[in-house]
Amino acid sequence: MCGIVGYIGPGEATDFLIEGLRRLEYRGYDSSGVATLHEGNLAVTKTAGRIDQLAAALKQRPAPGHVGLGHTRWATHGPATDANAHPHIGGQRVLALVHNGVIENFRIIKQKLVEEGYNFATSTDTEVVAQLLDYELQQCLEVEDPDTRVTDPYNVLVQAMRATLSQLRGAYGLAVVFRDWPDVIVAARLASPLVIGVGDGEHFIASDQSPLVGRTDKIVFLADHEVAIVTANSIRVVDRDAGDVSHDVKLIEADESQVELGGYPHFMLKEIFEQPETVRNAMRGRLDRDAATSVFGGLNLSPRQLRSVDRFVLTACGTSWHAGLVGEYMLEAFARVPVEVEYASELRYRNPPLTPDTLLFAITQSGETIDTLAAMREVKRKGHQALSICNVVGSTIAREADGGIYLHAGPEIGVASTKAFTSQCVVLALLALYFGRLRHLSFEAGLRVIDELEALPDQVEQALATNNDVRRIAGKYSGCDNFLYLGRQYNFPAALEGALKLKEISYIHAEGYPAAEMKHGPIALVDDQTPSVFIVPRGGVYEKVLANMEEIKARGGPVIAIVNPGDNEASEIADDVIHVPMVADFVQPIVTAVPLQLLAYHIAVLRGCDVDKPRNLAKSVTVE
Repeated sequence: MCGIVGYIGPGEATDFLIEGLRRLEYRGYDSSGVATLHEGNLAVTKTAGRIDQLAAALKQRPAPGHVGLGHTRWATHGPATDANAHPHIGGQRVLALVHNGVIENFRIIKQKLVEEGYNFATSTDTEVVAQLLDYELQQCLEVEDPDTRVTDPYNVLVQAMRATLSQLRGAYGLAVVFRDWPDVIVAARLASPLVIGVGDGEHFIASDQSPLVGRTDKIVFLADHEVAIVTANSIRVVDRDAGDVSHDVKLIEADESQVELGGYPHFMLKEIFEQPETVRNAMRGRLDRDAATSVFGGLNLSPRQLRSVDRFVLTACGTSWHAGLVGEYMLEAFARVPVEVEYASELRYRNPPLTPDTLLFAITQSGETIDTLAAMREVKRKGHQALSICNVVGSTIAREADGGIYLHAGPEIGVASTKAFTSQCVVLALLALYFGRLRHLSFEAGLRVIDELEALPDQVEQALATNNDVRRIAGKYSGCDNFLYLGRQYNFPAALEGALKLKEISYIHAEGYPAAEMKHGPIALVDDQTPSVFIVPRGGVYEKVLANMEEIKARGGPVIAIVNPGDNEASEIADDVIHVPMVADFVQPIVTAVPLQLLAYHIAVLRGCDVDKPRNLAKSVTVE
């Protein structure tokens, strides 16, 4: 949630700040702002609304400077107003600060600062941090040794930051510029991502790597409790509670084409159409026909250790949780090991009985989802191994997990996840094959699974060919305000995911259910204005789902059916059909997800919704 950018170097700061903020729009926001330093003056420009409004304000009143910060805010404390937007000022325009995360004890700190004579202009927790930092800076300046100022000009800033951070309870990604130190940006993080881009005589600050693509291919990931002192030519990293720490410079894997529209009207549509390639990338180098299994390089556990696992816990949020449900069916079918799929936000506060040989998989696109991170940390604290399935290299969850698997799906800019979901399902299928072959799955059965997986990219391509049919169907039903999504077995999670996509980007109420559960309550919602989307490819429960479709039709409900080619039975019942290729049961959710994504997309476009930046949502949820 929210987005931070910063620049220090020879260029005009606002050039990068505005471009960088646009790259971070996908994270979700409702206001934005920048602060720049120029000739001893601290200029702050803030607006509620979209970045275009901020850019227009800067055009009317330019803010020159070679050092600056930018921010997109997703409101938590106080409404989305110009005043509540970041950056926030500390003291008498002594510093400007931007912040991601939530400070849980800000009211207590605020009261103490009021007693010290500080006044507050906003209702945000962030202004409290800015004023607290000013207070601690003044305290440090009173006792600063002048000799130290010569040998270490930024020591007083480090000490003030340490004193400030030690009082904060909650999550933060912070970046600060100081009026009297115009050649430095100080940054810090705890449970909210922050990275530093390494340029030639310039450095960049960002919440993730997307604003850096095309500017630099080198990046430093800040870890929790670290403070960075960044000048145009140097980076120094210190621990919040100790001394200097070494930092590694990594290479950015993304290229500029992955964060640009490339001729598509929206990132979501672009990412839907990238899925044949992202599915292929998720499998690349991971299939071993000679042993009829899959191979991974980052699990960091031996086959003996993995064979001893007697229970899997998959934890995730949102779309990743739906992928976990697909993985539950796969792992139980292939490996014959019990699987539990937990909402991360619930698991972190529960105390479930876990056997010594329980293995946790944290599933996440961003690798920064605070609930998933907290759940993983809690399970690790109890001594269990925790692995990650993640898309973002160098993310917090990827770094803190005992091992893991990257999706290699490339940056996902649209808030509504599409290609990450199908890539997660592919990786879970590979894991199911791997654990199945460790146990009882035969060589021939393993080869059949590989055959199905290798055929997937072409089958996803065929599913994309439904785009025109889906657009036509979307036009027919875009005026409806309620939808039901129904499927069974592997396609029950697909129904949940289809309903979520529609809710996220079109703001239409939609519910996903196992098709047989529909008659236990939800059927009361059925009328001629409530379409039911049935996922009914041929498989083990095909006839049962046909009967559920008949129950909807008997009550006058419109039926949209996702079927296999040549399926006359389902086509006779449904009002509208979408044809997807016939595949094995375990990969059906990957293929059927495509028309469900397209249906949500086209309905949202027809309703005039902001597809890539839906209201109230954020791509990376880093607050509880």
